[in-house]
Amino acid sequence: MKRLVIGILAHVDAGKTTLSEALLYAAGTIQKLGRVDHRDSFLDTHDLERARGITIFSKQAIFETPELSVTLLDTPGHVDFSAEMERTLQVLDYAILVISGTDGVQAHTETLWRLLRRNQIPTFLFVTKMDLPNPGQDTLMDQLRRLDEGCVNFSHRGTDWEESIALREEAILDRYLESGALSPRDLSGLIRIGRLFLVYFGSALKLAGVRELLDTLDSWLRCMGNQRRMARELHLHYNTVSYRLQQLWMLLAVDPAGPMKRLALETALYLYRYRRV
Repeated sequence: MKRLVIGILAHVDAGKTTLSEALLYAAGTIQKLGRVDHRDSFLDTHDLERARGITIFSKQAIFETPELSVTLLDTPGHVDFSAEMERTLQVLDYAILVISGTDGVQAHTETLWRLLRRNQIPTFLFVTKMDLPNPGQDTLMDQLRRLDEGCVNFSHRGTDWEESIALREEAILDRYLESGALSPRDLSGLIRIGRLFLVYFGSALKLAGVRELLDTLDSWLRCMGNQRRMARELHLHYNTVSYRLQQLWMLLAVDPAGPMKRLALETALYLYRYRRV
């Protein structure tokens, strides 16, 4: 079973802890949904957190899917506790950025996005509170595409979604034009190198869209590489390994469970020993 660390980040009051609760509930880790406003959430255990209704300290919980064992990190969203959030970034394999459907992309959301891109953490996006009055998915997607053109709505895929994704990378576009379809390896490769960001819409409080997100994590992450773990094995800084191997992952369409994994590791080791990266 593959082990991963996934962090949940958001601006304050976006619904981040509620999504964490929903994921744990959907995965069967907890039997009852807690609520921040009811002061009985599973992850906000400190008295100060329950009194103020915000996350102050990063918390962790573990849930399992058929293919994954995931350590979930719920981080503070308030800007005053950004240091607590930032210190978790170095251990994340993947991240889920939560957007409030009623508020859209906020200034702190943009700050979080820049931090995730600077640390080159593959990211999924979940737009929650869609059961409340909101500007609509099209307007929200326009805001998300201003963060990055690679944001794609996977809750409601259009007829041309595969073509729009293939345009993100020339090598994948060539394969798409030849076969007329995208493979799971193509999609996972784009997510891994930060060229594709899957967006899901729903309501964490009402569990809408949560199962879809959980199934996506189980199906896509099990076939994706783990550059951070490779960096730890080689005692290298992650950004160095990521920069050197980014195109290698893409051009070879690396399946980390297959024979190319050894080639990638040997290449990283060569760069470390002889190029002093």
